Amino acid sequence: MSGHQDPVQLSPELEELNRVRHQFEGMMLEYKFGIDEIMTKLNILREEFSHRNDYSPIEHVSSRLKSPESILAKAVRKGLEPTIEQIAAEVHDIAGVRVTCSFISDAYRVFEMIAAQDDITVLQVRDYIAAPKENGYQSLHMLVEVPVFLSERVHPVKVEVQIRTIAMDFWASLEHKIYYKYDGDVPESLLAELRDAAATASRLDVTMERLHDDVKALGTNTDRYIDPRRAGTIELPDSLLRTFWPQADAADPVPALVELPPPGSSEV
Repeated sequence: MSGHQDPVQLSPELEELNRVRHQFEGMMLEYKFGIDEIMTKLNILREEFSHRNDYSPIEHVSSRLKSPESILAKAVRKGLEPTIEQIAAEVHDIAGVRVTCSFISDAYRVFEMIAAQDDITVLQVRDYIAAPKENGYQSLHMLVEVPVFLSERVHPVKVEVQIRTIAMDFWASLEHKIYYKYDGDVPESLLAELRDAAATASRLDVTMERLHDDVKALGTNTDRYIDPRRAGTIELPDSLLRTFWPQADAADPVPALVELPPPGSSEV
C-alpha cells in the first residue's frame, strides 16, 4: 500500500472562499502596519517634544483595528459590494488611533505636528471641537494616508486619527457605554443629561486651559529635582551642575538650590 496521498481537491466555491479569506487577512495586516507607522510617529513626536520643551502635549495614545465582522456589517449598511477594493475605498475607519491631550490647544498642536509630516497625506478633517455634534460629542478627527513599506512594494494605508482632551475622552467613553447598554435606544432624559455633561466637560476644558496659560505666564520653571522624603531645598554639587549646565555664566546662573515640595503634597 503506497504512503503517497493525492492532495485534496477543493470545489471551485471553496477555492474562491479561501482566496477571499487570504486577501482579507492581507488587507487587515496592511491596516495593522498603518497603525504601527502612526503609533511610531506619535511616540517619536512625544519624546522629542518633551525633550525640547520639558513638556509633552500628548498624554496617552491608543489604537484599534476594526473587527472583520464590524467591517462587513458597515459595508452592508453602506450598500457596498463585499469586495476588498470596495471596502478599502469606502470604509475609512478600519484602522484607528486615538490621542488624548491635557488641553484643547494641545489637540491642535498635535494635529499640526501630524499634518506636517512629509510622508503623511491628510485626506479629511472634521473638527468637532470647534463645532460639536448635537449630542455634545467633541473631538478632532483627521483621516490620513501613510505609506507602508512592504517587502516588494509600498502600500498607502488610511488611518483615522482622533485627537481629544482627557475630559472629552471621559465623556465619549461614558456615552459609548450608555449606548451599548441601551442597544442604541437611549431614553431622552438620559440623552439630555449627556448633553449637560458634555457642556460641563467643555467648560472644564476652557477653565483648565486658562489656568494653564496663567501658570505659563508666570514664567516659572516647573522642571525640578524633587526628593519626596523631605521639603525645602537641596544643594547640588557644583561639579555635577557644571556637567549638565556647562554653558552657564554670571548672566545665566546655575540653579544650585532646588526647591522641594512640602511633605504630603500631591505635586510630582
